[in-house]
Amino acid sequence: MAGKRAAVRDAESRGLKFEMLADQLRRGILAGTWTAGQKLPTEQELAKETGLSLTTVRRAFDELVAERIVVRRQGAGSFVAHTRPREQSTRRRIGVLLPDTQLYYPRVLQGIDESLQAAGASLQLATYRYQPEREDDAIASLLDADVDGLILAPTLTGLDDPLGRAQQLMSLPAPVVLVERSLADGGPADTTEHVCSDHAGGAYDAITHLARLGHSRIALLTRSATVTEFGIVRGYRRAIADLGLPSGLEFAQTKQEWESDSGSSAFTALHEFGATAALVFGDREAALLQGAARRAGVRIPDDVALVSYDDEVADLAEVPLTAVAPPKYRIGRMAAEVMLRRLVEGDECPLHQIRLRPRIVIRRSCGASALHQD
Repeated sequence: MAGKRAAVRDAESRGLKFEMLADQLRRGILAGTWTAGQKLPTEQELAKETGLSLTTVRRAFDELVAERIVVRRQGAGSFVAHTRPREQSTRRRIGVLLPDTQLYYPRVLQGIDESLQAAGASLQLATYRYQPEREDDAIASLLDADVDGLILAPTLTGLDDPLGRAQQLMSLPAPVVLVERSLADGGPADTTEHVCSDHAGGAYDAITHLARLGHSRIALLTRSATVTEFGIVRGYRRAIADLGLPSGLEFAQTKQEWESDSGSSAFTALHEFGATAALVFGDREAALLQGAARRAGVRIPDDVALVSYDDEVADLAEVPLTAVAPPKYRIGRMAAEVMLRRLVEGDECPLHQIRLRPRIVIRRSCGASALHQD
């Protein structure tokens, strides 16, 4: 009798092991560790790597072949199937909340959409028009649509308790990935899953670039009351301090104030600073500043070098603008990939907190065009 019980336990153990291996391989395939058409490790390789018997490994492969996730090719090996079962390819619907779909966010949305489509998932979009009071209703509408996960770009600045708001969002009844949002000073207390541009890093690199061109008085001219501004200011101030450059050359106005006087106030501040270069957030504001400079007889880049932040319409300026270019499309793709991986792996998936550093696109406005090509 004891021998029979032992045999039953051994059989249960072998069955559990093959199921666990099949589940591990299934998750890896669905998460993109192995992509469609890619050859999987051989049964012998997996047996050696895992310490399992060939029989156990073969049963795991048989399970995936039966599910049409894996195909065997005689004499070639096992490969990830190109066409997944319909129930797998259509079961994911991801809710996406953005402040709007103008300028900055179309490329982010494109990245999200293309990544989801490639995985057979669909997208449900909602916007709140930069009105925080509309966010909860928009999120509720996405949850009512039975989404499997949420990719959110909510308001986290200008709040009394941003950490509390972030925790509230992360406790929603669906996995949440923040896109282009994180807690500015959350530190280790920040347990949000997010994919963001490193705006501080982008601003830091812009100031370093201008300093290398020989400028020592570099101003920062910004559009205030925006999410991006905080990171830009932080990066600018850190670069100024690290390079030992004069501080206090900062000027900020709202978008409406920039437009109402066509950049004249910003140009006056630039002139009073005695600055020979400036980082300007964003492209439209930099173009307005160019116009004010031209009216005053100041030449760009001969008299003042400019770098704009955003690279949405920088190349369309009167003098094409060198610009810091956040990787918007890549941010969207990665946010979607993190969400899909979270849905597949659940709590076994490590928390992703990703920052991508923008690059600088060199054009004529900074005076370095002779050294770089557009």
